[in-house]
Amino acid sequence: MANAPRLAEQDREKSKEIGALKALWPFMKPYRGMIALAGAALFLTAMVSLVLPLAVRRVIDNFETADVALLDGYFGAAIGIAVLLAVGTALRYYFVTRLGERVVADIRVAVFNRMIGMSPVFYERIMTGEVLSRITTDTTLILSVIGSSVSVALRNVVILIGGIALMLFTSAKMSLMVLWPIPVIVFPIIILGRRVRRLGKENQDWIAQSSGEASEQLLSAQTVQAFTHESPSRANFQNVTEKSFEVALRRIATRAILTAIVIFIVFSAVVGFLWIGASDVREGVITAGELAQFMIYTIMVAGSVGALTEIWSELQRAAGATERLVELLNSDDPIKDPPQQADWPKVRKGEIMFSDVTFSYPARPDAAALDQVSFTVEPGETVALVGPSGAGKTTIIQLFLRFYDPTSGKVSFDGIDLRHLARADFRRHVALVPQDPVIFAASARDNIRYGRPDATDADVEAAARAAAAHDFLVALPEGYDSYVGERGVMLSGGQKQRIAIARAILRDAPVLLLDEATSALDAESERAVQGAVDVLSKDRTTLIVAHRLATVKKADRIIVFEDGKIAAQGTHDALVAEGGLYARLAKLQFTEGGE
Repeated sequence: MANAPRLAEQDREKSKEIGALKALWPFMKPYRGMIALAGAALFLTAMVSLVLPLAVRRVIDNFETADVALLDGYFGAAIGIAVLLAVGTALRYYFVTRLGERVVADIRVAVFNRMIGMSPVFYERIMTGEVLSRITTDTTLILSVIGSSVSVALRNVVILIGGIALMLFTSAKMSLMVLWPIPVIVFPIIILGRRVRRLGKENQDWIAQSSGEASEQLLSAQTVQAFTHESPSRANFQNVTEKSFEVALRRIATRAILTAIVIFIVFSAVVGFLWIGASDVREGVITAGELAQFMIYTIMVAGSVGALTEIWSELQRAAGATERLVELLNSDDPIKDPPQQADWPKVRKGEIMFSDVTFSYPARPDAAALDQVSFTVEPGETVALVGPSGAGKTTIIQLFLRFYDPTSGKVSFDGIDLRHLARADFRRHVALVPQDPVIFAASARDNIRYGRPDATDADVEAAARAAAAHDFLVALPEGYDSYVGERGVMLSGGQKQRIAIARAILRDAPVLLLDEATSALDAESERAVQGAVDVLSKDRTTLIVAHRLATVKKADRIIVFEDGKIAAQGTHDALVAEGGLYARLAKLQFTEGGE
């Protein structure tokens, strides 16, 4: 089903290597004080670590001294150093980890805030599950870097530089013996490190794809099971997951090879230095304490090089994750708010106007969903849109909500082109009941209150009564406060639709959009809801999309769509008398055997 990640590698920006991590600075900048405290603790622990071998040397060289007080002083100094090291490490861990959690939380919020406002055009190119994977998996990688890897890397850099300096101070000859492999180590780190980063990024892409597949299939579990599609779904998910595993395996193998090369070179150099150092101690060139001091510094430097090798790979993976998150934050949305909004009239009348509108969905640019459509809905007028499936009825609602912009022509609200208004501002004056109502994993009361968050319980119940939802809601185990499950799985289709209608009633907006709002209702509930809609629509501009013509007979005007064009318009009686498409639909639905 899927042979490559949704957002192909060639579609991405060219790799910026570790430099991509610079994009994290705007999120870290507000916490410069915390960064300074973490840096101070880090520098303290690194310096204390470098002092510790000096104390060890003093203890070894004076181990047989008769001056017990001097020896006790050295041991006491060593304990004091250990205390400083423990306190400094604890402080570094606290500040760095706190900084990482804070920054990652801010990044997650920033990405979510950006994604929740993206138009449907954006989600034609990327699956929701992929976005969720980036918000979770990629930010987890960044957390490990900010909360651990960066501080550990900086600490090891300080220890590496300081350790080399003190090694040279102790014995230049042995230092050259130990340090010569460093340029040799750097070469495989750079070459293999690039491969690790590329594979790490590809691995995360496949993980995102896997998350997208799982999200889509699990959200459609009932349909999958109804069509006995479990086996193909499992096979598809396993295929994507295996692709991710294969890429991860190559990344792991590359890192293993890199680790083996570094360890072999480093420890070969250490063995060589010990060989020469043992000879120098026998010949009296250096003391045993100096050899121990040098050996400890060598181990510290070798450990720092090894740690930096590991951290380099982590930084490269985090750079890839940062690129993906920045890609989301910088995603271009074709539907944008204007730099300066047009002046609104103080009173919203609710006039809707489509002027010579032509539109094709981005995924189907060659097929016109609407073709030069023009009509006006006067304030307070109820207009029904009818016609065969795919005729363009729902597209009218999507364009009016400005989920898309017309290819040509314009859509106006109270005489103002929607492209000159902030989307959130004009949508505030619109109430929508979609064909497939969205019910959130919350209580029934919270789902209705979604239409107007500041509504009182009395307002919520009044809206529910008007939508013929009150009786079934009070019959639930906890009444209005009953949890309805994810996507309302604990409710029937008709119950979900009535909650959606109650939500729209509660919003009390001047424009009401009903997209097949009663399609899932039984005859009795439909009559009750239709009565509520009739009352509700009296003082509002109402646009109704319907297949069941019985629900639109009382509309002030009916517009008939066919193949993206207006085929006819008028009242029910006039259209029936006129003949044509509407008369044929009416005959099918109102005669024996129809609806």
